[in-house]
Amino acid sequence: MVTATFETWRERAKQTNPRTQLFIDGQFVDAASGKTFEDVSPRDGSVIAHVAEGDAEDINRAVAAARRAFEDGRWANRKPAERKKIMLRWAELVRERAEDLALLETLDVGKPIGDTISVDAAGAAGNLQYYAEAVDKIYDEVAPTGPDTLALVQREPLGVVGAVIPWNYPSIITSWKLGPALATGNSVVLKPAEQSPLYALLLAELASEAGVPDGVINVVTGFGPTAGAALGRHMDVDKVTFTGSTEVGKLFLKYAGESNMKQIGLECGGKSPHVVFADAPDLTAAAEAIAWGVFYNAGETCNAGTRLLVDRRIKSELLAEVEKVAKTFKQADPLDPTATLGAMVSDEQMQRVLNYIQVGKDEGASVRIGGQRVMEETGGYYIPPTIFDNVQNSMRIAQEEIFGPVLVTVDFDDEQEAIRMANDTQYGLAAAVWTSNVSTAHRVAKAIRAGLVYVNTFDAADITIPFGGFKLSGNGSRDKSLHALNDYTQLKTTWMNIG
Repeated sequence: MVTATFETWRERAKQTNPRTQLFIDGQFVDAASGKTFEDVSPRDGSVIAHVAEGDAEDINRAVAAARRAFEDGRWANRKPAERKKIMLRWAELVRERAEDLALLETLDVGKPIGDTISVDAAGAAGNLQYYAEAVDKIYDEVAPTGPDTLALVQREPLGVVGAVIPWNYPSIITSWKLGPALATGNSVVLKPAEQSPLYALLLAELASEAGVPDGVINVVTGFGPTAGAALGRHMDVDKVTFTGSTEVGKLFLKYAGESNMKQIGLECGGKSPHVVFADAPDLTAAAEAIAWGVFYNAGETCNAGTRLLVDRRIKSELLAEVEKVAKTFKQADPLDPTATLGAMVSDEQMQRVLNYIQVGKDEGASVRIGGQRVMEETGGYYIPPTIFDNVQNSMRIAQEEIFGPVLVTVDFDDEQEAIRMANDTQYGLAAAVWTSNVSTAHRVAKAIRAGLVYVNTFDAADITIPFGGFKLSGNGSRDKSLHALNDYTQLKTTWMNIG
């Protein structure tokens, strides 16, 4: 709950003095080159700080520290109960510093402060706690071999994990990666997005304060083509886990092939459909979920429900309801506690979204609301909720990930056409089905090729549920839930002849 006023948050923003150096082997250090880059706040275009610009040499230093920490067992060989205790303390420190973490994230990415406190910082703490509590509940197996054999099947940590984090949900997605990686005994080199570097440095500092040994968590801030690529190509990294664009995800697969065939875990783009049938139980509730599912976080959500596939018999009624909800969003300075919609993360991202809006117009789609830059006088990067009608599923705005507050509407006549259009995309991250018929719900949910299908709801979330996609939305790995633990371990069989 946010209790501070807009003025209070603005004053705190002026006084904030974040960490800006790299975090390697338990110490804050300058980049080897001495270079820094400007961290620009999308709320007003101002420079928050100058942050260390790590490159290949810094990645080498961080990986070496992580490898030493793993090989000497300072973390991997600790008793599970001890690792659990430290991670629980870490989660508690995140709760205690929630406002500080939230402020850094709001300044970095333009997300409303009310969300970064109640959703992002709180979610990160809860996620770390969840994996801490799982540390001493992971059992190995005894294989069902013959009486003269004892075959032990054990899960061992991979070693050094590179975690490359996007800018749209930095604290939450970092906790999705660090939680299971550390719970299973790995060491980590974290590369946050250059647009959102500050939270990661504070998170690492809190981990050290909680008792995570030096070298187990390292943070190298910098750019993808330098620091990110160096991490992907590093011969002593055992796995890279990446969340971000499909284009960059493909690069990490390439880097793995060019280096040591390291494991690559990808969670990439999405173009999630809402399939709304004429018998949807409550169009008002559907409209609420549809609007929040695409306009929340300025549409910068990989599983955002950006495609509305609707039975043409109810399209006009449903669109009117969605538009009504969209107009309730209060777009304001992200430090305003009453804001429900903030800024795009950067001028570059804002221009990308505006370009797609123009593409949609050129393709013949019509804009019902939104579709232009607003609040330009602030110096920030703001686009309001935008709804397209008269869209064909073959149009670029219906096929390509826009990553902004843009909803496209396509109508259909029957179930088979709806399923065909829902699957007519290179992505397969999430989807929703709206119907009162349980048979229709099961049948359509089964037919849609997506990692997560909601029925009569959207974007409901819990750490216990695996998150990931099909096709170009990912390569089979999953964030969240106990299933994620498998992605940071490998199986070893010990075969003993006891006859």
